[in-house]
Amino acid sequence: MSEVWAFSESVAVANEIVSAAREVAAACSGQAVVVEIGRERSSVSSLGKKLVIKGPDLTDESPEMAAGALYLAARDAKPAVILVGATRNGKEVGSRLAVKLGIGCIPDLSRVSGDREMLVGERGEYAGKVMTKLSSRLPCVAAIKVGAYPAFSGSGGEVLAKDVGVVARSSKIEAVKKKEASTVDLRAAKVIVSVGRGVKKKEDLEMMGGLAKALGGTLGCSRPLASDLGWLPEECHIGLTGISVKPELYLAVGISGQLQHVAGIKDSKVIAAINSDKDAPIFQAADYGIVGDLYQVVPAIQKVLSSRHR
Repeated sequence: MSEVWAFSESVAVANEIVSAAREVAAACSGQAVVVEIGRERSSVSSLGKKLVIKGPDLTDESPEMAAGALYLAARDAKPAVILVGATRNGKEVGSRLAVKLGIGCIPDLSRVSGDREMLVGERGEYAGKVMTKLSSRLPCVAAIKVGAYPAFSGSGGEVLAKDVGVVARSSKIEAVKKKEASTVDLRAAKVIVSVGRGVKKKEDLEMMGGLAKALGGTLGCSRPLASDLGWLPEECHIGLTGISVKPELYLAVGISGQLQHVAGIKDSKVIAAINSDKDAPIFQAADYGIVGDLYQVVPAIQKVLSSRHR
């Protein structure tokens, strides 16, 4: 029976990739296999089979080592499909692994299916306005976009261990600085207040955070505030190059609304916007809009919300 492997260094994303692997396995009469490196993590769901790849130096979770470990295990097991989460590390793992195995690699898929000979995937182009179909003959590697599939929850089945020995390394890590774990999970938020370049100073984020709290929501941002200015963590970056969200309410404050940003919010139930430019592109995507200075509009909204809670 052909196997469909599911892997991600992130527990949350790994559970999403399990859902995708189960769909592909059902379509090609195969078996979904959860793959973990170094140790078994009980928080990663499984229903059927879990493969734990072991080795003397697999405490290093770098993309190079992960790809090397997966390559040594896949070289013997010969899975039909290897699905990885399209995280920053996952994309590198997938491409490195495909090169090592000499097989095809399809990146950033939002939906995937196939049969015993071919894997077919869909990927959004032009900020999600066009869906492109891509395919690759089996065996192949595919990277699944984060948030494209619901997280699978299940347990049971056999757990197998595979010792791949020493994984070859071409680079050397001089030091590792642990990144603080983020408490932000925008993909699970029902209300998101997202801020952009219309916010003049970092100190003004306190006001925006107050609005998010008053609405029972979470604070997010467009790319410049996270990647360029560093005012908010990368986990808060929403858009084509960040994360995709689908809350019940998405409120864009001071965000122009370029295609790259709209691609990450298009599945929101309700989109509202505050912008001083009446021609800002965000209004084309919004269900409701307020044309005005956010420094006047946001306090006014907070005042109304505060009066209702008295």
